[in-house]
Amino acid sequence: MPRIAAVETVNPPHKLSQKETMEFARNLFQDAFSDIERLLKVFQNGEISSRYFVMPIEWFKEKRSFQEKNDLYIDFATNLGAECIQKCIGPADSPIIPYENIDAIFFISSSGISTPSIEARIMNMLPFSSHTKRIPIWGLGCAGGASGFSRAFDYCKAYPKSNVIVLSVELCSLTFQHEDFSKSNLVGTSLFADGVACALICGDESDAHTSAELKPYIVDTMSTLKPHSEDVMGWEVKDTGLYVVFSRDIPNVIRTWLKPNVDEFLNQNHLTGEQIKNFIAHPGGKKVLQAYVDALGLPLSKTDISRDVLMSNGNMSSATVFYVLKQFMEIKQNEGDLGIMAALGPGFSSELLLVEWRK
Repeated sequence: MPRIAAVETVNPPHKLSQKETMEFARNLFQDAFSDIERLLKVFQNGEISSRYFVMPIEWFKEKRSFQEKNDLYIDFATNLGAECIQKCIGPADSPIIPYENIDAIFFISSSGISTPSIEARIMNMLPFSSHTKRIPIWGLGCAGGASGFSRAFDYCKAYPKSNVIVLSVELCSLTFQHEDFSKSNLVGTSLFADGVACALICGDESDAHTSAELKPYIVDTMSTLKPHSEDVMGWEVKDTGLYVVFSRDIPNVIRTWLKPNVDEFLNQNHLTGEQIKNFIAHPGGKKVLQAYVDALGLPLSKTDISRDVLMSNGNMSSATVFYVLKQFMEIKQNEGDLGIMAALGPGFSSELLLVEWRK
């Protein structure tokens, strides 16, 4: 089974409190809504205390072109992505595995556009082999991080000697639309943030150094698409960039659709929910986490780490589940402990992974 050998994260340079972003939203949206104070409760009720952004809050007070925002996306994604890879596998002169032994890079993002894709730009900064395979994955939104782990699992199953990087860069703040006075944009302003994360995944026959520490091994995965649900979540592309699409029914969709989905996944692995110790959930928001609890009959404590990441970082789209997994890898586990990694995204879709801690 492929193992998750390392996970690291990098926070962008500007940390803002939820109070600061709420005041920003009040000034921007107050003329558009007569009941602005009622609507601003979404900032207070979301259980987010701080978030990180690549630009200071003053930058968002002016209208910005799609080109300006996307140019910043390319620059920050390249540099922060390279920094995160170095943090994950070590500096170029002393990595835990030689850069030239990385067989493939899966690059995950949905918050900017770049051709050539970001991992190609990073390969010009770090000493990867010129033959490293590049697999950019765009458009999976919040499900993208878990999907990246699943596709890396597939790759390492096919090529068991492989070492694979999964890099997620989401700079959601750069999609902000200054003149969009919709409730969806207001909710997005209260929730989304920027984050960068990287994982090293090694196949069964990898020659990468194996420590005596317990690591999560990927046992199985399942991808599921809900038919005819394109309007639940995603982007609407307009002249000035990417406009967020949210359905207010997302929590209800989770409650009615997710449980049979998870039950099917557990059944195919001959498991019950009681056997799952770690619930590694992408925290899409407070209501989403509560919907997980309601749908799966979980004790609220099973989502403590996800709630902690949401509180400290907000929703960083695909990168968020890496932050959650990193915390699970830092706490004491026992050999044989099982976990479910779960994330939901546009489509409407889900990605589930079964992991087991082993030496």
